[in-house]
Formats: sequence, structure tokens, C-alpha cells
Amino acid sequence: MHTGNLLGQIPSPLPSEVFADLVSTNNVRIERILSQGQQTPTGEWFDQDEHEWVLLVQGEAILAFITPDTGVQERVHLGPGDYINIPALLQHRVEWTHPTETTIWLCVYY
Repeated sequence: MHTGNLLGQIPSPLPSEVFADLVSTNNVRIERILSQGQQTPTGEWFDQDEHEWVLLVQGEAILAFITPDTGVQERVHLGPGDYINIPALLQHRVEWTHPTETTIWLCVYY
């Protein structure tokens, strides 16, 4: 058995994003990500083979998506408690995270 605290061990300042696997099995991975002003580099997009369920625990973020059928870019603003399910292979990126407040993400890859 392993215990921890999702809100614990948060370094300050955060010069770069911090990634930590909380649970990892053959079928599911749960990850905590800490951000503070970081974003996906311009022109880069994620499109992983897994579905990704994201809960924004603290902070704020803006995600961008490319709609597969139309190629149109859509933006979604997330605040504390908001979640989104990102289907596998959907192109997405982090456009913005709060520059002075730590953004805590809980991501479930399945």
C-alpha cells in the first residue's frame, strides 16, 4: 500500500513543469503535473495513443484542440475542479497556465 498527498511536496518557484507518476499499471497511468506559467512550445501538439482524463485541481489553464473533421482550433479554459476527457490521437496543447499560481493537474491515461 502507498499513501501520499496530491497537494504536498510542491516546490516553489517552479522554473519548469514537474511530472510525477502516482500509479502505473499495464492499462492505466495516473500522473500529477505541476505548472506555473509553462505552456506547450509554439507549433508543438500532443496526440498520444491513450485517452487522457484531466482534472484541474488548482490554478488555471487554457487547452487548445484541433477538431479532426474541420481542422478548426478550439480553446477550453479550465479552473479548479474542471475536468475534460481527451480522446486518444486528438491533437491538443497547453496554451497557458497561471503565471503566479501553481496549477495542479491530475491526469489519468487509459
